[in-house]
Amino acid sequence: MNVDIDPSWKAVLTEEFDKPYFKSLIQFVKEEYTSFRCYPKGKDIFKAFDLCTFEAVKVVILGQDPYHGPGQAHGLCFSVPEGIKTPPSLVNIFKEIEADLEKPNPDSGNLERWAKQGVLLLNATLTVRAHEAGSHQHKGWEIFTDRVIELVSEKREGVVFMLWGGYAKKKIKKIDTAKHLILTSGHPSPLSANRGYWFGNKHFSEANKYLEDLGEKTIDW
Repeated sequence: MNVDIDPSWKAVLTEEFDKPYFKSLIQFVKEEYTSFRCYPKGKDIFKAFDLCTFEAVKVVILGQDPYHGPGQAHGLCFSVPEGIKTPPSLVNIFKEIEADLEKPNPDSGNLERWAKQGVLLLNATLTVRAHEAGSHQHKGWEIFTDRVIELVSEKREGVVFMLWGGYAKKKIKKIDTAKHLILTSGHPSPLSANRGYWFGNKHFSEANKYLEDLGEKTIDW
């Protein structure tokens, strides 16, 4: 099956694209996009992979579902395009970066600059129907993104996996903890963060220290 994705990822995912579940998933997505308003735009479904090649991955941040409001989702978890109001979870991410690294909050919630430095901003589900959270879950995307996590774990070394919240933490079993750094905390959503499960996790400085110790270039968060 021909999937429009960066060649570096196509090389490791070709077998996945030919599996029956993936063919069914693509058919489902095509029908949804034909019948309903869905996000992100078709050209942005695999944007996380296009901006961060397989060989470039240094950090994996795992989200669950794309934003389902107008103009928000553009293929990178937690990120929004230029000119879109920064969502609450991302506000809390920026607050933690400010406290951890003494970096002022950016004007934009667009995280493409992270992706281009080697941060794979991966949602477990890559599409959603407008205003219907979770509407494309359990259709095959999770099988695909679980395989992405496994392949990064198997074929790369020294990657930082940031797993925020209960859903993301379940992915630990897909990762070789001897080869990679796993950072876990509560989710940055206001509900979790305000209960004390997010702030002070220092994930961003920990990730950079780990990369630096490996002789890798650190991330400009």
